[in-house]
Amino acid sequence: MTMFQHSLIVLIAIVVAFALAKKLKVSTELSMFTATIVALIVHVLVPMGEDPRSPLPFAEAVRHVIEGGVNYFDICLIFLTATFFMSLYKETGGAAYLVRLIVKKFHTHRNICLLLLMVVMLIPGALTGSGATTVLTVGGLVGTVLMTMGVSENKRIALIFILAAMSAACPPINLWAMIAAAGSNMPYVGFTIPLGFLSVVGSLFATFYLTANSKMPPLEDALKQLPEPPAGWNGLRVALPFILMVILIAGGRIIPFSFPVFGMPLIFMLSGVLVLIVSPKRVNVFDVAMTTVINLRGLVGIMVVVGMLTQIMALTGARGLLSLMVVTLPITVIFATLWIILPVAEGVLQYAVAPLLGVPLIMLFNQLGFDPIVSLSTWAVMLPLGDCLPPTAVVGRAAVLELDFKGSYYKDFVKTALVPMLFILALCTLVMIFNNQFAALIA
Repeated sequence: MTMFQHSLIVLIAIVVAFALAKKLKVSTELSMFTATIVALIVHVLVPMGEDPRSPLPFAEAVRHVIEGGVNYFDICLIFLTATFFMSLYKETGGAAYLVRLIVKKFHTHRNICLLLLMVVMLIPGALTGSGATTVLTVGGLVGTVLMTMGVSENKRIALIFILAAMSAACPPINLWAMIAAAGSNMPYVGFTIPLGFLSVVGSLFATFYLTANSKMPPLEDALKQLPEPPAGWNGLRVALPFILMVILIAGGRIIPFSFPVFGMPLIFMLSGVLVLIVSPKRVNVFDVAMTTVINLRGLVGIMVVVGMLTQIMALTGARGLLSLMVVTLPITVIFATLWIILPVAEGVLQYAVAPLLGVPLIMLFNQLGFDPIVSLSTWAVMLPLGDCLPPTAVVGRAAVLELDFKGSYYKDFVKTALVPMLFILALCTLVMIFNNQFAALIA
């Protein structure tokens, strides 16, 4: 048996094991873990011909599983600490104060108010890489303002979902781009402008398309619907944690030889400490930390098993085979199909799609002379739109629960979101096709 045949059998075993586990209503994380163990067993049992890695000792097999489980440990730390920071900001009343401040200052200027609410929605996901975090921290508040503006329930939830998806795509933290870049040994540098352009333009279209017939209500009516923040909050206190965060991130880049370089997890923790210092309301830090970890269990679990799965796929040759299948496709086929393949794959595999499809696509586009940073940015903005699709639908379900949506998930929510989603997918496809021209424009 050739190595090609061996890898093909392993790849088929992974697909079958994952599909059977999902059919039995096993969670996505455990389904991926099941597929990983099945792949390892098949790799050991099926002959490998001339492959020198046979046989695989038990201790070595265990090492690969454990090593894969910590492949994305640094990324897990980033969104754990970032979400902890945003949770502190919400629990102390900072988020509520910020939304009320926007409504107070700009209730007579509808467009400016909508723009600022969009920015508020983009910030949590941009810092954490998680659209679900955006929904849980500020989705309810922004949804309430939209309700007072007369935006229908279907359009409200569609907008909250799309802004949450774009917040996850927005720089500086885009987990899909980070994972795919790490898998292809490419530094996560230069993504700010392409990711920012695509996600912000998509957010602007969604915001004004879905709120086209809205109008600002009387100020008293709008404020009555919003929670009252603790007394003592003011503009300076609200801004200070973010000012510190920007200084710590930008300092090492602006004056690299004079300013210490802080890791992102430490930056978020220091910003969280400042939230506690400036907040007029005392909160139980341990409870906030526990809630943060509980809310992110699924996300961390997916990252752990994605690392395991990609490690075992690399060991068995299945990852190389998948890469070969992708890079041999005609480029016109890729241009014509990625806009639907990526969101659907995200709905099934979540972040696993980044190393499984992103890495071989980077290699293909780089080989064909396309700018890999711009290419990866377009895919990393398409992917989170699949977070409303089955079987996972993580962000879509979070939005339904947070806004207490009563309508039909597909006929009302997803159908209403289709036009903005298609606009974003079309925009990303155009930038992907005219890749080098866009790269030259932003250089």
